Amino acid sequence: MEITKYNQVWEIWLEHKERLQAYIGSKYKNKGLAEEATQEVLLKIYKSCCSGNSINNLNSWLYQISNNVAIDLIKKEKKNTKEFTIDQNESESKSLTEISEVLKPLISLLPEKYSIPLKMADIDGIPQKEIADFLDLGISATKTRIQRARKLLKEEIMTCFHLELDKNGIPITASLKDNYLAIKQLKNKC
Repeated sequence: MEITKYNQVWEIWLEHKERLQAYIGSKYKNKGLAEEATQEVLLKIYKSCCSGNSINNLNSWLYQISNNVAIDLIKKEKKNTKEFTIDQNESESKSLTEISEVLKPLISLLPEKYSIPLKMADIDGIPQKEIADFLDLGISATKTRIQRARKLLKEEIMTCFHLELDKNGIPITASLKDNYLAIKQLKNKC
């Protein structure tokens, strides 16, 4: 069989559309992708029209096109997801760098016995065992100092900043407190 006229494509499409949509839909969890794939199959059929290629088994040919389109779109979706994940990781990394730049001056306000292990752990990313060895402390004492330093840092942040938190308690925005007491404390500390 050869498809030599565009109206043949439409007739074939109308006859097989529902089965092809069901087949394609079985390949996707996302209904939008299934619809996109179905439209892509129709375009492929139109492109093959008048190409002079002979089709031995129309059903087999239609399902082969459908399968190829489904595979291509799944690969494309995975690639886009990877790119999004990479972009998201880069964005998170940039945010962490920005946050660490804001926190460094506040960490330096802490007593050295707390600021040094906290900076090493949370800013420099050094494992606690290495920090313990460097400071000639036991691992338990190092962990306690880091936990105490985090608590003191939180108090400094709460003194200097107004935080807006999301439902999980994660800061969304931070702004300097503008009341007199906070400014006075900020000038004395920051």
